[in-house]
Amino acid sequence: MQEDFRLIVDLVVVLAAAAGGGLLAALLRQPVLLGYLLGGAIVGPAGLGLVKELVQVETLAQFGAAFLLFALGVEFSLNELRKVQAISLGGGALQILSTIGITALVSVGIGWVTSPTQGVFLGSILSLSSTAVVLKCLMERNETETLHGRVMLGILVVQDLALGLMLAVLPALEAPSGEIGAAVGVALLKTAMIAGGAIAAGIWLIPPLLRLLARTESRELFLLGVVALCLGIALLTEYLGLSIEMGAFIAGLMISEVEYADQTLTYVEPIRDIFATLFFAAVGMLIDPRFIWENLELILGLVALVFVGKFLIIAPLVRAFRYSLKTALITGLGLAQIGEFSFVLASKGQVLGLVSRQVYLLILGTTAVTLVFTPFVLRLVPKVFAWAESVPALRNWLEGGEGPQEVSEALPQKDHVVVCGYGRVGRTIVRLLRENNYPVVVIDQSEQQIQKLREEQIPYVYGNAASVHVMTAAGVEQARGMAIALPDAMSTRLCLKRSLELAPDLDVVVRAAQDKDIELLYQLGAREVVQPEFEASLELSAHLLIGTGRSMTEVLQEVAEIRNSHYRELRPQQDSKDVSRDLQAATQDMNSKWYALPDQSPLTGMTLEEADLRRIAGVSLMAIQRREGDRIDYPDTQTVLQSGDRLLLVGDASEIATFKDLATGEVPVPAKDLSCQWVAVPDASPLAGQTLGDLDLTQTYAVQVQAVRREGQFIRFPDGSIEIQAGDRLLLCGTLYHLNHAYQWITAASPILPALSPPTLSVPVRDAVAQGDREAS
Repeated sequence: MQEDFRLIVDLVVVLAAAAGGGLLAALLRQPVLLGYLLGGAIVGPAGLGLVKELVQVETLAQFGAAFLLFALGVEFSLNELRKVQAISLGGGALQILSTIGITALVSVGIGWVTSPTQGVFLGSILSLSSTAVVLKCLMERNETETLHGRVMLGILVVQDLALGLMLAVLPALEAPSGEIGAAVGVALLKTAMIAGGAIAAGIWLIPPLLRLLARTESRELFLLGVVALCLGIALLTEYLGLSIEMGAFIAGLMISEVEYADQTLTYVEPIRDIFATLFFAAVGMLIDPRFIWENLELILGLVALVFVGKFLIIAPLVRAFRYSLKTALITGLGLAQIGEFSFVLASKGQVLGLVSRQVYLLILGTTAVTLVFTPFVLRLVPKVFAWAESVPALRNWLEGGEGPQEVSEALPQKDHVVVCGYGRVGRTIVRLLRENNYPVVVIDQSEQQIQKLREEQIPYVYGNAASVHVMTAAGVEQARGMAIALPDAMSTRLCLKRSLELAPDLDVVVRAAQDKDIELLYQLGAREVVQPEFEASLELSAHLLIGTGRSMTEVLQEVAEIRNSHYRELRPQQDSKDVSRDLQAATQDMNSKWYALPDQSPLTGMTLEEADLRRIAGVSLMAIQRREGDRIDYPDTQTVLQSGDRLLLVGDASEIATFKDLATGEVPVPAKDLSCQWVAVPDASPLAGQTLGDLDLTQTYAVQVQAVRREGQFIRFPDGSIEIQAGDRLLLCGTLYHLNHAYQWITAASPILPALSPPTLSVPVRDAVAQGDREAS
């Protein structure tokens, strides 16, 4: 077979194997990346041996890593890098040096290597993590914009930069120290030259070139020009001694500051995905299953040692840079593998005689296994944290480092609006609220955004918006409302749920990044969910319809109906299986559990509005599986609970335990004609300093105290020994008349109330409570 045709056949075989492996992984609900690696291993030299032109395929596969890094540079931008520049430059450099130093000392001390030079070389290999694998996993989970995602990518960028230095120093490792210093100096000089050239080109060359390409209005020509630019800069950096991938990333950063960045990313993404698949399949071809099996115990031991060792180096470093404990743990686990570029170092080290053939194969096997384990680890981490947060002791430990890093002076104390996230959407919300003289408090964890808030003298809390401690510092319990405009879905869900734990009646409006999050956020308690793309289409359509002569009233009414239906008419049609699968995927990263409703449960026959589970127990009901087999995803307030139902609940361990008490009748369920209301106990309240047993509110005011919130504690169904303190929030249940009476006595608004005729109302519980609030005030 002709050589050129042989290469084409090999590419088809590799891509087909990757597609088959990816399909299998998707059907098994595993990361498709594992399927690509598996497909490459099957058709590679150690598998069926179907690929003959291995070197040419691996060369083309390098384009995959290059395009991945190029797209990352376009999307990441210099502004995003500046947000994590401290941990990227400082933490990344310390991580590399620490890994090299510790590995050299340990390996020489226990006899793994025969010289310090070999120890330094081994440490260099272990210090690198996989940019391609971590980036792919973050993209699949939509976590590139999260704090831990930005921290990981920032450190990975520094590691990729260090690869150039390592390759430059490698031939001089056995030479005198003067030659090593000269090699480092030359590599640093080349890096500085590339950086300077990139800055100059990004200012004076790239923008006019892209504008010229865009003026042709030819998609093919624009794409061709961008690809040529990306690969040209990548080859230049390779020629200067740095990696192709680093050059591609620099090219992406240069384009990220130009107005055509989004257009560039849209055009390049299909090419990126194809070549990235080829790259991961090529990595899979390096895996030798037979060698791994023959040395399984040794390789698994090395894998465990690498994961634990790198985790113990990276996590404390991230924590030392004042990031939360959770961010440090996720980053440490996410970067604990050995990177694919270590193959390059190991190969050159073998040529230079720094490692034997046996050690080289052990490095390849260990690296391959860590790459395979990484998607599983990153997928498992949210579930582990969800479980840990359900255990009070572990939750307190995890949140112990999530307090506010800084709180501005003169925060509003009452009736303010809390805005979570100070990106483009958050800034607009804050500006409009302040123009209308509403007090605001902004929560953000980006130093760059916090600096803007300082300069604009806007009250802020510097910290993680999903942390209960940060929310408490922002005064969420006394706030009038909250707007959540965070970049990632998981933080948005946690922020919403925890804000309603602190203030169940809080008016929360949330931005949904994806349309599949809309119903989930409503089910978690959001009063309003806004989807940016749908809102843009509604506004454009409304303008055009009014311009064509339709009545403005009719158009606005139609738009309002679409919003009230949760954009149901605009969302893609999904069958019930797809909806259930999306719901299952969304809740698996939260603390969720299926619970079978007992046959004689007092909740049987009640609507969800009457049961008011979120207010009483703190849980969110996401789905109902009927005994007959029917399934109701995202049930509405009029859904009736039936005997034998299986309920998908989201909540921490105490909340789910409280629900079980309600469902089994261990604690009383408020009757259908009763309402429940949260009441804050002021300093001058006659309740302060007395126990519930002494007060006997059930006998005196015919109301029950269902729960007490106090400085982060949530005491459900308190007994008579609980002493009420000023600042407590009490969940009272009773008729509106008795709630009104008790409210005014507790808040010391009126010690003696005139007799009132109990109002006869037939309204939803939430509206009734709101009316009770108005009457009480």
